Amino acid sequence: MARLARLYVPDQPQHVILRGLDQQPAFVDDQDYELFIDCLKAAARDHHLAVHAWVLMPGAVQLLVTPSDEASLPKAMQAVGRRYVAHFNRRYARRGTLWEGRYRATVIEGERFFLLASRVVELAPVRNGLVAAAEDYRWSSYRHHIGLTVDSLITDHPLYWALGNTPFERQRAYRELCEQPFDERETNQLMQATLKGWVLGSDTYRDWASRTANRRVSPLPRGRPRKVREPAAPPSQAGAAGALGATPTASAGTTSAGAVSTGGSAAGSAGLGQGGNAGGNTGGNAGGHGAGQGAPHSGSSGPFSSPPSGSQPGSNAGAHSGSHSGSGGGATPGANTGGSSGHSAGSSPTGSAGGSGATPGHHEHKPGTGTH
Repeated sequence: MARLARLYVPDQPQHVILRGLDQQPAFVDDQDYELFIDCLKAAARDHHLAVHAWVLMPGAVQLLVTPSDEASLPKAMQAVGRRYVAHFNRRYARRGTLWEGRYRATVIEGERFFLLASRVVELAPVRNGLVAAAEDYRWSSYRHHIGLTVDSLITDHPLYWALGNTPFERQRAYRELCEQPFDERETNQLMQATLKGWVLGSDTYRDWASRTANRRVSPLPRGRPRKVREPAAPPSQAGAAGALGATPTASAGTTSAGAVSTGGSAAGSAGLGQGGNAGGNTGGNAGGHGAGQGAPHSGSSGPFSSPPSGSQPGSNAGAHSGSHSGSGGGATPGANTGGSSGHSAGSSPTGSAGGSGATPGHHEHKPGTGTH
């Protein structure tokens, strides 16, 4: 994962921490402290870095600064490290780096955290047990802010000037402020924000800093983002989809069941198998056809519907009745009630086409006696 660029917001103070490697001392005697201060003064002047508070401890350095541009702080820290580490290595016959990685820094909201950061920096020797009182420690800017010395490295911040109208009022107000106990929660927030490089301030301030710096200024939420499940289709839609899917099957079944069963004669086909197709040969009239007799039963609902009540028994006495049942039920009752032998050309019990499924008792006509 790529490392985020150094955070910079114009005209905003930054808290800086530089730690010694493996908790080893970076300063051994007064000469080391004095040389580091000289290096810091020169770098701050050359790169336009305003230093508001500082402290040098054997294993760490803390600063409160305001860079004039995006490169001020990185170039100043680089210049200090290059010059001071070279001196320290020559003096003590050592090699390699003196610091624990890069310096740590964060942007802070001045109105809320500037004076807290200034106190954390200058009172660090007391909190770390190096001295009992902050004014007894030489290597910090605390003595300047309470009026004991004048430090040419310090550029007082407007928030410090707001503590009083005169130098005496400001110095007294700052001393009283430093005598108050720390808010440990806010102190821990400051240290963690500095070590991790995230902006310290209110939500509104962080949003503004993010837009100004054009980068992320706070950590992302931990863990993977939750997956958003798509809602299931409502039951009504599922039912509608099922009904639409069933339509082709029903149509196919209707088509399959509705195949026309042809009889043995053209007259039977003309009647479409609807009810008794009462056409036939009358008693001595060879070849006579009652092809249109099936029309009275055409009112049924389908091409293979059963006749309403069967063929009328004895309607054409002595005639040849050829009945076609739409449901494949066989010949109608009353056929061949007298006269010549009857020809039953109805559909087979299964409704299949052709005369191969003729019912028992089928009598074949001789040529010239009438066909069906």
